[in-house]
Amino acid sequence: MKTDLICPHCGGKVTAYRNPFPTVDAIIELEDGGIVLIRRKNPPYGWALPGGFVDYGESLEAAVKREALEETGLRITLRYQLGAYSDPTRDPRWHTISVVFVAQGEGEPKASDDAAEVGIFYRGGLPEHLAFDHKTILRDYFTRCGE
Repeated sequence: MKTDLICPHCGGKVTAYRNPFPTVDAIIELEDGGIVLIRRKNPPYGWALPGGFVDYGESLEAAVKREALEETGLRITLRYQLGAYSDPTRDPRWHTISVVFVAQGEGEPKASDDAAEVGIFYRGGLPEHLAFDHKTILRDYFTRCGE
């Protein structure tokens, strides 16, 4: 979608494009088979995969490592890319496209930044209210890893 704007300096027509925002999410695996989720401090509330927006000039891989560290205190080693999720309604605030990585976590999880709490969950005991489309992402993950 594009919109024509008028430049405030020269009066010329400028085209502004409205594009989805790139984001990343991490499925952080722990040695005991659990995965790390955060309870969001800000709306939309609920439990979620650690993740966030990709900064300009930042690779997807760098972004997911940064977000995981900021929200959980964990350093992660990327294992593989699970997929990209692009449903325009996946985030109630705006259209985002998330690239989801599966990673191994090192350290002791601790909530910070946008995370109010960190939890360790297992396939049979996921929290009821998951934010965004994270229920779909986790279903895809558990299907792929055959658990």
